[in-house]
Amino acid sequence: MSLTVIKLGSSVVVDDHGRLRRDLLAALCATVGGRHRDGERFVLVSSGAIARGIEELGLPSRPVAIDALQAASAVGQGRLFRQWDDLLGAESLIAAQVLLTLYDLGDREAFVNARRTLAKLVEFGTVPIINENDTTTTEEISFGDNDLLAAQVAIMLGADRLVLLTSTDGLFSADPRRDPDAELVREIHDVEQALADNDVGTTTSSLGTGGMRSKALAAEMAAAAGITTVVASGLRPEALPRVLAGQDEGTRFVAGDARWSSFKLWLRYAKPARGSLEVDEGARRALARDDTSLLPVGVVAVHGDFKVGDAVDILCDGRLVAKGLSGYASGALRRVMGERTARVRELLPQAPEEAVHRDRLVVV
Repeated sequence: MSLTVIKLGSSVVVDDHGRLRRDLLAALCATVGGRHRDGERFVLVSSGAIARGIEELGLPSRPVAIDALQAASAVGQGRLFRQWDDLLGAESLIAAQVLLTLYDLGDREAFVNARRTLAKLVEFGTVPIINENDTTTTEEISFGDNDLLAAQVAIMLGADRLVLLTSTDGLFSADPRRDPDAELVREIHDVEQALADNDVGTTTSSLGTGGMRSKALAAEMAAAAGITTVVASGLRPEALPRVLAGQDEGTRFVAGDARWSSFKLWLRYAKPARGSLEVDEGARRALARDDTSLLPVGVVAVHGDFKVGDAVDILCDGRLVAKGLSGYASGALRRVMGERTARVRELLPQAPEEAVHRDRLVVV
């Protein structure tokens, strides 16, 4: 049984005035319904709640203030899900509404619980409709037009494929709205190189928050889990069937072998860093080559305030080299950084030997 996560941007779900593109969504649901009957399974990550709320409330433009965005989401989310429920119901499918927050992904226990629930919904044959719970979000209002949320859901469920539907045909060598010579990039093996080679910006619709860069970064996340990503047009009804059939459509980000365990994928991409550690060159080499723990002796600076168990970025000469769960609170680590183990025991007898244990660390 294959599992595909499909993300729809705001510009696909609604038009520039916030009105639902019902015919397009009906065509998508018909495609999903047909393949579902053949044994495939789907999870939809749907933007558009805020845009729908803006239209319902008669607001002249997308608000800037967080409380106004949250209010628009509260109005739009139920109306948006009702449409999905009707359209999937027409295909004899059961829709399940799932709202996630950064906390649900950043906390390991909550992450595992969310994964179990979503897996059970898929097992029951439903089609989960996922969106960020914008009404209660207190940090960023969006993961990046849900691109990064969709990638994290795909990783969480071990999906076979991630499809990001947008208002363009894929990733271009330049902005096709400004450059008539822009060419569609059909296949990408190295996301970092593709971002450097092509003019990939963050231009988006007036009602959305993402851009092609966030889609490329989402594809990079999925690739680390061995998941291939396709970015294609959601405005052409024929595009999605072609993508699902494996035909040449949009931009395909090719994934290699999965590099990390589920825990390390969560740590790398879902767990927010609360601080950072600067390490010396010797520590960097040991982390990169020898799969070792990070000891206090290799730490040369501690930035931020964090607790034991919080995630920290590990830097060398300003470059990210690893990320891990700290064995120390920031204040305690400042006391013992640069010290050898014997001296650490004198200063803090109950402290662990490792600043970051290798089992709770991922080299990037």
